[in-house]
Amino acid sequence: MTDLDLLMELARAALAHFEVPRDCTITLVNLSENATYKVEAPDGRSWALRIHREGYHSKAAIASELAWLMDLRAKNIAITPKPVKGRDGELIQVVSHPKLNAPRHVVLSEWEQGNEPGIGEALEAPFEILGGIAARMHLHTREWQRPTWFERHTWDFETALGDAHPHWGRWRKGMGVAGETEKLFQRTVDVIGRRLAAYSKAPERFGLVHADLRLANLLIDGAQVKVLDFDDSGFSWHMYDVAAALSFYEHEPQVPALIEAWKTGYRTVMPLPKEDEAEIPTFIMLRRLLLVAWIGSHHDTDLARSMGLAYTEGTKALCDAYLSNFT
Repeated sequence: MTDLDLLMELARAALAHFEVPRDCTITLVNLSENATYKVEAPDGRSWALRIHREGYHSKAAIASELAWLMDLRAKNIAITPKPVKGRDGELIQVVSHPKLNAPRHVVLSEWEQGNEPGIGEALEAPFEILGGIAARMHLHTREWQRPTWFERHTWDFETALGDAHPHWGRWRKGMGVAGETEKLFQRTVDVIGRRLAAYSKAPERFGLVHADLRLANLLIDGAQVKVLDFDDSGFSWHMYDVAAALSFYEHEPQVPALIEAWKTGYRTVMPLPKEDEAEIPTFIMLRRLLLVAWIGSHHDTDLARSMGLAYTEGTKALCDAYLSNFT
């Protein structure tokens, strides 16, 4: 039995925990960190089923993710997934399989209509909308009373690019990171570290953020931009959200225009201090090098293989440009 076969069996077993028709079809939509399936009933109803990977988030952390995204939806801050309770009234189901080392956490949500935007499309209008959504989310987290058990990762310099326990692996283990490339990346990491230490984690700059607003986690539905996949939401700088929105295409020529559109949308909701705006390039480099680390530690995934050495090579030019402006 392949890993995909095993996950499909687990998905079918998971559906028994929910009030959905027995004759639903199950189709794999995405397999990266987690496995996501589209579940379709004969009457046209659809759901998204997510099987969480082992060892990344505790049940409390997943519950925290759901608590935030549901509050955002309830208060019309953002259009987010709508989780569905299981037969036992719980949002998070624990599903076992005899061939798995440990049970998996599973969440079912109503299917959201829309299309994933692509880098070749006209994205300035959606990015302006996204900037406004991000600002509203940032305002929300300043006022929201989180549950006492709330638990999410922190995405700061140490957990992204530090040597101790980076969440996505060490950037030095990225594909093709050696010799002069490693030295260049180290100089860049040093500058990022110094600038972020000076920038500080003041509460008006650092808080609960989505942290992964990349195109694959957005849906365009007419004039609406819907926000999916809060799996990496956690505590970081607010401006990290704009950098995450540019994931994997930070080098593309339309990026400056997209940043301007995002900032325009952000300012329709709240001011964007010049100190915050000035560090957006720093957060873009932080995210880019974090993704170099991710590709190295996830080299067996389709996304990492598609990026590969070319992503590392493209990062060198970005480092040179960043260092020329900030040293």
